[in-house]
Amino acid sequence: MQIGRGSSVFVLAIAVSALVLYGCSAITVPTTREVVDHPLGTEAIKIGMTKQQVENLWGKPNDMKIVEDKEKWQGPREVWIYYAQYGAIPVDAGYLSKTKKLYFDGDNLTEIGE
Repeated sequence: MQIGRGSSVFVLAIAVSALVLYGCSAITVPTTREVVDHPLGTEAIKIGMTKQQVENLWGKPNDMKIVEDKEKWQGPREVWIYYAQYGAIPVDAGYLSKTKKLYFDGDNLTEIGE
């Protein structure tokens, strides 16, 4: 019996699916308490961090701007904007649940806003 191209693609798809499902068996779903205590997207962003430290935790921002607010600052600030990914998350999960604006003075994070 000869296996046609369509059959071999089907067999390959089944094999890949089996591997993916097997790999997912190691994923544990966090409890509600774990999600509340350690929400997604809040990986320790703190005032004073460098741009590189922020990028290492949250990745590249969705948008960057230069803003001036003469009532708040002496000079312009660079703003990194991370747009909310999942607005239906019931807890503050950093940029995943709410759009976050990170303000930098030079290389250092000076303000976190929404």
